[in-house]
Amino acid sequence: MGAENKMSERNPEMRETAARICRDYLYGVWKHITAQNIILKRVSGGLSNWLYNVELPEGTTPVRGEPRQVLLRLYGQVHGERALEGLITESVIFTLLSERKLGPKLHGVFPGGRIEEYIPARPLLTKELADPTLSLMIAEKLGQIHMMQIPISKEPTWLWDTMNKWLNSATDILENTEDMDVRYSDNVSAIKCIDLEHEIKWFKSLVLQHKQPVVFCHNDMQEGNILIRENTRKPEIVVIDFEYCSYNYRGFDIANHFAEWQYDYTVPDYPFFRERLTAGPTKEQKLDFIRAYLRTLGKEGAAEEERIMMEVKIFSLASHLFWGLWSIVNAKISQIPFGYWDYAVSRLKSYMYLKEKMLTSESPVSDGSLKRKSSDID
Repeated sequence: MGAENKMSERNPEMRETAARICRDYLYGVWKHITAQNIILKRVSGGLSNWLYNVELPEGTTPVRGEPRQVLLRLYGQVHGERALEGLITESVIFTLLSERKLGPKLHGVFPGGRIEEYIPARPLLTKELADPTLSLMIAEKLGQIHMMQIPISKEPTWLWDTMNKWLNSATDILENTEDMDVRYSDNVSAIKCIDLEHEIKWFKSLVLQHKQPVVFCHNDMQEGNILIRENTRKPEIVVIDFEYCSYNYRGFDIANHFAEWQYDYTVPDYPFFRERLTAGPTKEQKLDFIRAYLRTLGKEGAAEEERIMMEVKIFSLASHLFWGLWSIVNAKISQIPFGYWDYAVSRLKSYMYLKEKMLTSESPVSDGSLKRKSSDID
C-alpha cells in the first residue's frame, strides 16, 4: 500500500491509530471513542507532515470542557540530524507559544507527532492588515512574540545564512536557464542585471554599521499566517506558521509585516498575486502600530518610536531582497502554481528602488555611517 493510501482517512489502520492517540492523550468523552465512530478528515499531507481533523462522534456531548474537535499532526520521515534538530526546535517553540496563549493550544505530544487545538478561524485578507483595530492587535501579538525567551541560538545569523543559502541556489538557477519557458525570459533577464551577491554584502555592511536590537522573530507575519477566530464576540487573532522563526533583527519582523500590506496572494489567475504599491502603511499607520507594539513592551517614548522607524526603513530593503531570493529558488523547485519569476522581479525592483532612495536621501558622514539629510521625508 502506498504512503498516500496508508495515510488516507478511510484506511482502517489509520483510523485505529488516530482513535488510539486521541483516547490516550485527551480526556472526558474522548476516552470512549473508537476507530468506527470518530469523524476523521485529512486536512493536508506532504513529505514532512500529515494533518487530520478529528471530531467527536455525532451526538456526543463534551462533559468536562474537552474540545469537540482537534488537529492531529503526524510527522513524516525525518532524514538527517539537521531535520531532527529542526523538528525538536519547532516542537519546543510550539509548546512555549501554546503555554503563553500566543499560538494554538497544545493538547498532547507523542513520539510521532502532536495534538493541536482546532481553531474555527479564517486567515486575514490583505486589506484587513490596514484595519486600525486589527493592526493594533497584530502589533501587540508581535510585541508578545518579541518578548519571548526561546532556548535556541540567540545569534542573529539566520538572515545571512538563509540569504546566502538561497543565493547559491539562485546563482545556479540563473546560470542554467537554457531550457526555461520562454514566457519567463524577460523576468530572468531583469534579475540577471542585479548582482545579488554584491547586494547581500552591501546590505549586511549597512546593518552592521550600528547595533540593531535582536529578538525572537516570527519572520513571516503576512495575512495568511494571522487567523481571526470565528464566532467570538470581539475580534481575536491567532498567529500561526512559525516555519521561519529565529532570533533576528527586530526591524526585519516589523518592516516585513509592513511590506506585506502591498501584496495580495488571493488572485485566482496568473501570476496569482497582485502588487499594490500604494497600499503600504502611511507614516501615521506605521507610528500607530509601533506605539501599540512599544506599549506591549512597556517601552513607550518618542526616542524609541524614532529608532524603530529607522530600523523599518533599513530592513524594508531586507524584506524585498530576502523574498526575492526565495522566489527565484521556488521558481525552480515549487509545485505550487504561483508566478515566482514575476514575484521575484517585483520584490527585487522594490529593493533597488528603496536602496536608491536611501542613497540619495542620506549622505555619508566622516565615520562612514549614514546620516539623515533634512530633506529626507518618510
